[in-house]
Formats: sequence, structure tokens, C-alpha cells
Amino acid sequence: MDDHSQATELIFSHTPQIPIWPQLPVYPEEGMMRQFLPGFPGVTEKDGKTFIDSEKIGFEEEILAFYEEYLLVSEGGANIDESRFALSPSVAQGFFSFLESARKQKGALVALKGQITGPITFCTGVADRAGRALFYDEQLRDAAVKLLALKARWQTKKMAEICRRPLMFFDEPALAGLGSSAFITITAEEIIACFSEVFAAVRAENGLTGVHVCANTEWSVLFDSGLDILSYDAYSYFDKLILYPDHLRRFLEKGGVLATGIIPTTPEYIATETASSLVARWWEQTAQLEKLGIPQQVIFDHTLITPSCGTGSISMAQALKVLELTRDVSALIRSRF
Repeated sequence: MDDHSQATELIFSHTPQIPIWPQLPVYPEEGMMRQFLPGFPGVTEKDGKTFIDSEKIGFEEEILAFYEEYLLVSEGGANIDESRFALSPSVAQGFFSFLESARKQKGALVALKGQITGPITFCTGVADRAGRALFYDEQLRDAAVKLLALKARWQTKKMAEICRRPLMFFDEPALAGLGSSAFITITAEEIIACFSEVFAAVRAENGLTGVHVCANTEWSVLFDSGLDILSYDAYSYFDKLILYPDHLRRFLEKGGVLATGIIPTTPEYIATETASSLVARWWEQTAQLEKLGIPQQVIFDHTLITPSCGTGSISMAQALKVLELTRDVSALIRSRF
């Protein structure tokens, strides 16, 4: 699909209470890293690669200007809407189509959901001139986290102008590598510090914070980060999440929410599953959570039904079925309570 308005219409027609904004991979500028790079000091494109060149002439002036603007916006001395931290239609047309539809359908909304690349995925996915990930350069990591924090804050602010309590999710596929040799030098404390900064920016605009991981990870790190909503692939990795029963109980007792990705986004499973089969799977998982000492009503009250991951790599027909299943599974579960 290449039409943001059409994508937005499909989202609102299937999930009108908590819609999301569409990111369309047919447009290179909407790629996971590239979409949120504008405004970062030293962005360089060469030989088909995009990287941060901290050795180029003028970089020191660029990063100084970045921090000056960051401080002005953070302290209320400059309007974030007119800053480098505001998304533009050239890289996020879906967000502007989303806001337009949300204003028209404000009465149906429970919440609005925004999303941005998470700080760990961004800082390990964007490299410097030598090919080293930004995460391993303290200055560049700090700048990257601050860039994401204020871009998340701006999104939250725009959604809060329409709906009282926005949800702001940080997409973190890189955390699937947590505990592996690729992440051996990255500590839990560093990850939590990154999340703490971006979460604070969202909460400054009355937003709730979420993190999405589409595979297995060390879930304790996420629980310890203080997030409000944990978004995970319940279709494939529920058995891994419940290996953390104490964390789960404390998270839900404190009001945390599970964004339960029980709707598969892998083609072979999309083809075979039905709303009824997925509802049955959800009840099986609920029974397992009850065995951990979590009451059924608490599970229901603290659950959002979502797709397990994004739909950018599947066909239009498959993406449409994912939307339909999300709508129907949610409705069937709610009909039981």
C-alpha cells in the first residue's frame, strides 16, 4: 500500500477506539531508522549508506546547536512544534493523516497510540563513520536518546490535544538480542537509563509509555524499566514471558498493561487461524496467568489485544485479515465479561 489516507481509514474502521498511525515501508524515508534521523547532528549519506559523521568539518557546531535547541525546548524557551524535534509530512505523512482522522472521530476514541524507534534499537542500528554503533559512543548515544525523547514528546503532545491519554510505544526489535554475544557489553543499567529518559519526556505530556519487542528477550529488564505497557508477541512467546512470574504479578498489581500480541502476523498462521481459535488460545493463556496468582478480572482489565508485530512485510489481503482478527478477537473476549 502506498496511500496513507487509505491506510489510516482501514485502521480507524477496524480499531476505532485505540487507533495507530500507519508507517508504509514502500517509502524509504519511513524506514525504522531513517524516519527519526532528521535533526540529528552529522547525518551523512554516501555510497547508498546513511551514517553519522562526527569527524566532518562543522560537526562540533552542529552538535552544539543540537544541545542548545534541546535545552530551549525542554525548558520551555522554544516551541517544540517549530523545532527539529517535530516530525514532518515528508517522513511521517501517516501521522498527519492519523491526526486528521482522529479529530473527526474524537467521540469514539479511548486513546491514541503513537510509536517511534526505541533508543536501544536506534543506537545499535545507526552507525558512525567507522561503522561503530552509536551506542558505544557516549556523546552520540546521549544525543540520540535526547532526539528520540523529544520526538516522542512531540508526538504525545499532538495526540494529547485530541485525546486525553495518549499511548506512546517504543519499538525495540533489537532487544531480542539481549543476553547474546552481540549485546555482551551493554548492561541492564544502561538500557534502563535510556528508557528512563524517553519515558520522562512522554509523561511530561501526560502520556503512557509502552515498549514493543517482537521476539524473546530478558523480560526482567523491561519490567524493571518502569514502563506502563508491555507489548509482546503472545502468539509465539507467551511461554517465555511467564518464566518471570514475580515480575508479571508486580507489574499488573501496579496497574501495568499487557499489549497481548495474540494475532499472528506470519503468513502461514494468518491463513490458518480464526477469531475463535485465537480467543481459545487467549483463554488458555489466561488460565496459565491465573495459576501464577493473577485474578482473571485483573488480566481482563489490564489487557489490550494487538497484532504480534507489524504488517509491513505481508500482503494487503493478509494485513486486512490481521486487522479483522484484532477487531473480532477483542469483541469476542469482551462479550464474555
